[in-house]
Amino acid sequence: MQDEISAALLRVARKDRAALRQLYALCAPKLTGLLMRMLKEKTEVEDALQDVFIRVWDRAPAYDPEKGTGLNWLCAVARNHALDRLRSQRSRRQAQSVPVEDALDLAASGPGPEGQLMLRAQMESVVRCFGELPQDRAEAVKGAYLMGLSYQDLAQRHDVPLNTMRTWLRRALISLKECLDR
Repeated sequence: MQDEISAALLRVARKDRAALRQLYALCAPKLTGLLMRMLKEKTEVEDALQDVFIRVWDRAPAYDPEKGTGLNWLCAVARNHALDRLRSQRSRRQAQSVPVEDALDLAASGPGPEGQLMLRAQMESVVRCFGELPQDRAEAVKGAYLMGLSYQDLAQRHDVPLNTMRTWLRRALISLKECLDR
């Protein structure tokens, strides 16, 4: 199926409408599940899925099979779009709840130089801690929590039973927490 998705993406990059329909048939259920976990509302998910496939149509030439599978690329497009929608919703809610005279304070609410240094140190700690995990566990955590892959998909990808994958993820998260607490 992965090769089928990658091949369809490469044809979509050449503006093949039949390939887009094939890609939709292959991937819409998976992407709907990912979007549902992130956006929670059915109407939001339906709108987002349509937007994702418009983005796929526009951005398919950027897909490089050497850098990863087609499904992973599609999941990243969907995840990024969902995050954009969530940010947009949040900013609309904030704009509605903030008095005009307080709007100037919002512009300066980002982290200052010290905060940026602390964020950078935290990011470096996360990268270091991921480096301490066995590679397959690190990939599983990234797949589950950054790419939105299901435990079942991860278990199949790593050729382990579902309960083993759950154990891997639980233990990896515990290891990451312990490492970050040091």
